[in-house]
Amino acid sequence: MFTTILIANRGEIACRIAATARRMGIRTVAVYSDADAQAQHLRHCDAAVHIGGSAAADSYLRGDTIIAAALASGAQAVHPGYGFLSENADFAQACLDAGLVFIGPPPAAIRAMGLKAQAKQLMERAGVPLVPGYHGADQDAALLQREADRIGYPVLIKASAGGGGKGMRIVEKADNFADALASCQREAVSSFGNGAVLIEKYVQRPRHIEVQIFGDSQGNYVHLFERDCSVQRRHQKVLEEAPAPGMTEALRAQMGAAAVAAARAVGYVGAGTVEFIVAQTGYHQPESMQFYFMEMNTRLQVEHPVTEAITGLDLVAWQLRVASGETLPLRQDQLQINGHAIEARICAEDPAKNFLPAVGPVAVFRTPDCRRFTPGAVRMDSGVGAGDSISPFYDPMIAKLIVHGNTRAEALARMDVALAQTHIAGVANNVQFLRQVITSPAFVSAALDTALIERESDHLFGHDPLGPQRAVAGAVARLLVDERALESADPFSRRDGWQSHGETVRRLEWVYAEAPRVSTLRYAHDGRCFLQLDDATHGLEVEQGDAPFALHIRWGDMAWHADVDWIDGVAHVFTQQGAGNIRRADPLAQHQTEATHGGLHAPMPGKILQIMVHVGERVVAGQTLALMEAMKMEHSIRAPFAGVVAELLYASGEQIAEGAPLIRLDPVEPATGAA
Repeated sequence: MFTTILIANRGEIACRIAATARRMGIRTVAVYSDADAQAQHLRHCDAAVHIGGSAAADSYLRGDTIIAAALASGAQAVHPGYGFLSENADFAQACLDAGLVFIGPPPAAIRAMGLKAQAKQLMERAGVPLVPGYHGADQDAALLQREADRIGYPVLIKASAGGGGKGMRIVEKADNFADALASCQREAVSSFGNGAVLIEKYVQRPRHIEVQIFGDSQGNYVHLFERDCSVQRRHQKVLEEAPAPGMTEALRAQMGAAAVAAARAVGYVGAGTVEFIVAQTGYHQPESMQFYFMEMNTRLQVEHPVTEAITGLDLVAWQLRVASGETLPLRQDQLQINGHAIEARICAEDPAKNFLPAVGPVAVFRTPDCRRFTPGAVRMDSGVGAGDSISPFYDPMIAKLIVHGNTRAEALARMDVALAQTHIAGVANNVQFLRQVITSPAFVSAALDTALIERESDHLFGHDPLGPQRAVAGAVARLLVDERALESADPFSRRDGWQSHGETVRRLEWVYAEAPRVSTLRYAHDGRCFLQLDDATHGLEVEQGDAPFALHIRWGDMAWHADVDWIDGVAHVFTQQGAGNIRRADPLAQHQTEATHGGLHAPMPGKILQIMVHVGERVVAGQTLALMEAMKMEHSIRAPFAGVVAELLYASGEQIAEGAPLIRLDPVEPATGAA
C-alpha cells in the first residue's frame, strides 16, 4: 500500500479522498491555485503545493506541474478525483512514465472510452445495446444535417470528447439544426479542445441510469448496482439515488452484465461508471424499459456516495487497494443492496434565473447535525465553509448531501429534514429548490425522466413555502432581539420605542419576493409588541434560542422556530417550512430598471465568445445579442426589449467582470420580425 499520495484536485472530492487516506494511514499532499490559497481541502491534507494561477488552465490542468509536485513531495501515486485531468489519458501516461501510479484506469482504457463515437463502436462490437445514431469521423455540417434527418427528430447533438452536459443540444426540428450544431461545436472546442460531435435519436421520456463497476489488474470485475440520475437541469445532474426506483432484478442483472462487458472490452482497472439511457413507454412500467449504452466515465463519479450508502463500502478505499495491486475485496455474489440512498447536489446558482451560477462569499453555512440522526443516515461532503468564497474559476458546487433509509420513503423524509437544516446565505443557492423537487408529486411517486424539472415547473417554481408573514415576522423578531441586546438602564437610550407618554408606532418597509411589504410595530405600555401586516394584527413574542441566530417566534396563533441572519441589510430567514430573504427597504432610494434605458450586463465574470449584432441594428425582445462563457458554460445574452443597438462596449474574446455593461440599447416600438 502507498505511504503518500498526491490529490490532483480541489473542493469536496479532495477532502473526501483525504478522509479515506487518513483512515488507511496514508499521507496526503494537496495542490492549490492562487484562488484556493485558503481553501478547505488544504486543511484536510498533510501537505500542500502551490501549482499556479486561479484559472484551471494555469493550475489544475497543468499535468507537468502536478507531476513535479508529486515527485518533490515523495508521493508514490496520484489520485485525480473527478473533472480536470481525471479522464486525460496523456496525463495518466505521464504519471506512469514518471514512476507514479495513476489511481485510475490504464491510459488505453481512458482513450478507448474518451471519444464517444469510438466508444459506441467498441460497445457495439461487445454486444452492448446502442441508441440509433451517427458516430462517424466525417464532421461535415451538411453530412451531419443529413444524418439527423435520417435518424428522425428530435435528435441529440453531443460533443464526442465531452461530458457534464457541455457541448450538448436537443434539436426538435430540421430548421434548428445548423444553429444548434454551431453552438455545440463552439462549446466543445472551448471545454475539450475538440469540436467533433455525434448525433443520436433523442429518447422520449428517458431515464438516466448508470452502473458502478470495478475491475482489478488480475482481470476480476464486479458491478456495484445502479444509480438513477434522471433529475437534471441543463443536462447536469441534480439528484441521484440508489437503487433505481422500479428496477426489476432481471433488468438489474442485464444492465450489470452489460456494464461489466463494457469494462472487459477495454481492459478496465479501478472504479468506473457505465451510463445508460433508458427508454420507457410509461411511468411505473418496468416491463417497458429498454436500456442503451450512453457513455463510460473512466473515473470516480460525483454521486458515488449513494452506492457507498447502500453497499456499506468505501469506494475510494477500493480504488487505493486496486491501484496498489490488490485484488477486488469482494466477489459479485458477496455484494448486496441495503436500503435506499439519495444525494442532492447543493450548488451556488439561482434556479429562478435558469440556474445561473453564482459567485461570491458564503457568509453563512450551517449543516445538519449528523449525530442527531441514525448512524450513517445523513452525510455532508463539502469543500466549502462559512467565510469562503465561490470562485468564478471552478464548478459552483458547494456540497453534496447524502441520506440513507431503510426505504425510499424514509430516505426522502430524511432528505427534507436535512435540507431544512442546511442554511446558506451570502450567495444564491438551490437548497430550497431541492426541497421543492424531493416533495414534488412526480419525484415522490418515482415518475422519473430527465424532463422532470420542466414537467413539474409549476410546483417547483410557483410556490413560496416561507410566505411573507413568516418572512416579515422573522425579520422584525431579529430586530427586536438585537435592540434588546443594546438596552441600558437609561430609558432615553433604549431602542425599543419607549416614550414617556402614549404608544410608539414604527412603520417598517420591506421588499420580499421583489414586492414591497409594509409592517407596523406598536409598543404597548405593558411591554408587549403588536405587529401588523396586511390586514392582520397580532401580538409578537420572541425568545432567543440556544444560538445567537436562533429565535422562537409567536405571532397570534402561529408559533415557529426560525434562524435569522442579517447580512448587508438583508434578513435571511430559515424555518422548517421554508427559507427566504427579505430586505429592509429605503423609502428614499431611487431605483432604475434595466428595461428603462438599455444596459445589458454580464451576469457573472467571464469571456465574450461572440457579438452577434452591430451598432444601428434593430432587435426584438428575446433576441440573442451576444454569447459569453462563464463557469464552464456558454450563456446567451438576450435583448430585454425591442430596440436599436446604440453601442457595443466589449468585443469578442475580451474578459468581463460581473455586472459589466455589455451592450447599450435604445428602446423602440416592437418590430414585427428580427432585423
